[in-house]
Amino acid sequence: MGRPEYDAPVSIIGKSSGRAAILGIGTATPPNVVEQNTFPDYYFKITKSEHMVDLKAKFTRICESSMIKKRFMCLTDEVLRANPSIAAYSSPSLDVRQELMDIEVPKLGAAAAVKALKDWGRPASDVTHLIFCSSGGASMPGADYDCIQLLGLPLSTKRFMLYQQGCFGGGTVLRLAKDIAENNPAARVLVVCSEITSIGFRGPCETHMENLIGQALFGDGAASLVVGANPNPDVEKTSFEIISASQNIIPGSDGAIVGKLREVGLMFSLQPAIPAHISGSVHNLVEEALRPLGVQDCNEVFWVVHPGGRAILDEMEKKLGLKKEKLEATREVLREYGNMWSSCVLFVMEVMRRRSEERRMRTAGEGLEWGLLFGFGPGLTAETVLLRCP
Repeated sequence: MGRPEYDAPVSIIGKSSGRAAILGIGTATPPNVVEQNTFPDYYFKITKSEHMVDLKAKFTRICESSMIKKRFMCLTDEVLRANPSIAAYSSPSLDVRQELMDIEVPKLGAAAAVKALKDWGRPASDVTHLIFCSSGGASMPGADYDCIQLLGLPLSTKRFMLYQQGCFGGGTVLRLAKDIAENNPAARVLVVCSEITSIGFRGPCETHMENLIGQALFGDGAASLVVGANPNPDVEKTSFEIISASQNIIPGSDGAIVGKLREVGLMFSLQPAIPAHISGSVHNLVEEALRPLGVQDCNEVFWVVHPGGRAILDEMEKKLGLKKEKLEATREVLREYGNMWSSCVLFVMEVMRRRSEERRMRTAGEGLEWGLLFGFGPGLTAETVLLRCP
């Protein structure tokens, strides 16, 4: 799609100097693979819940309808057997969970960052800022500090540690990185989202049915970006430009997604109305983001959407009239990794770029110039980011 003709500020539509751009992308997962078709048997066995026959049958149906093929988890048989309090539904286990998070969150984040830095092509010493996002953990200093040490970044790197963002955090970090890159000359921002969703792993409970949804859906993963303005064409390549970013609370969605850190770990409440809340507001969010472009057909842009779950994606497709191929990258990430909270939408971005390269398309947006990134999570909070492929 060519650049549309309309009256708008040059700073929005042009390739102006000072615009934030994504210059490198990297992803990482733990080595432990969980196959979805065998997970119900494993889950009820490891949590000593095999006597809950009816609940296991229900959980099996949830897993089968999730459209997830596999996920990755830091939790292994050895860890769970050595720490049975994690596998219980409600047992004081925060200490052991936090010990796991303190090690695994920065380690996994650093693994993704190494790939992003390699993709960027410049030395780690050129990083000026670090944004680290994780929905679990509460240590001081945090995973941002540990990441500095693991990567050998300059000790003068300016750090931002974001806790408890949940699934919309992948959009939040882009919004923050854009502001930093465009307001600090020569800034190069390393963004890391590292999610060990195992902090919410627990056994089944007959009176807390939404717990089963989380156990069937969440997986561990980390994604990293390098963001900067005024890229040097001799040593840097732009995958996406970050044109605009906004955050909105979806009206009437109070209590739809709630997470509380307690002695028993991170407890989730997930309400059945989540897909309806998101689909009911997404049209207005899309219209607001695309209005400056004069674009009215949602199929004229590429889509980078957080894989919150099959029902959410189905409702979005229906509400916006999206062609099936528009959410192919999102569905691929859901199928191959599950829902990895804030890092998930950045995995989708990498898949989008990879698919474009495989198909030898002109841009990282599968041949399209403009695109929309959506992250949504607790609140319900929606992050909307307008992207452009150069």
